[in-house]
Amino acid sequence: MKKLLVTAALFSLAVTSCSDKKDTDPIPQASETNVMLEEPKPQEAAPAAAPLSGADAEITEGKSLVEGTDCLSCHKIDSKLVGPAYQEVAAKYKEADVDMLAQKIIDGGKGNWGEIPMTPHAGLSKDNAKLMVKYILSLKK
Repeated sequence: MKKLLVTAALFSLAVTSCSDKKDTDPIPQASETNVMLEEPKPQEAAPAAAPLSGADAEITEGKSLVEGTDCLSCHKIDSKLVGPAYQEVAAKYKEADVDMLAQKIIDGGKGNWGEIPMTPHAGLSKDNAKLMVKYILSLKK
């Protein structure tokens, strides 16, 4: 019985694959039902965002760096968490303090804002730490 089914299946396959019938269906032609009758309207391009200037680009990159690290587990923008609010830091320091604050982020510290120490971020480059500080200082009220 099994042999008969296999033989029948092979015969059926051979007949369909060796058929003399050529594909004579015509190539579909455009008709009124499948042709677009109206010209497509050009879409308006979205206005291109103006490239950020040097300072704005640095602040944006600094914000991204802050958001990509563990900073937000201890700091908030506008209220004290474990460490001071970024707006408090911005009110206390000036642009001239960027290098010193960047080094504080890398080395960690204790005492400037109370007894709870800030964790060091030794794997952070000085340049990235500076960008983070510039972002924080930009939050000055």
